[in-house]
Amino acid sequence: MIPVCGANNQMFIYGTVFVLHSGGTDGSDVSQTSMLWTKKGQNATMNCSHTKGATYYQMYWYRQLPGETMELVVFTSTAQRGGEHDFGAFSKEKFSATKTEAERGTFTVKKVQPEDKGLYFCAVSQHSDTNP
Repeated sequence: MIPVCGANNQMFIYGTVFVLHSGGTDGSDVSQTSMLWTKKGQNATMNCSHTKGATYYQMYWYRQLPGETMELVVFTSTAQRGGEHDFGAFSKEKFSATKTEAERGTFTVKKVQPEDKGLYFCAVSQHSDTNP
């Protein structure tokens, strides 16, 4: 969550990681920025990486605002796979993402405001055309 704290308007974001995988996993193969402090109006960039291998080149970033359900903000894939960044209904003015290699990516909430407080999740998935 990003509560406003003190006179200097510092905020923080909690991040949680999970993996989209049909076989199930404990999430230990994926890591993400767990907590991020920033000031109101600044950008908050979160990192996500995994050790599942290059076939897991799809990355998803979700957010869950207090009292609401989780929603997909952006789907990304590496440039080698078309470099897709699909923000759906979300604005590229508010969010950005990078994905230069299969095993890592970043997600940025631009110009953080109190209404951006919530949980932000990273997930990775293996594309069906890479299954043996």
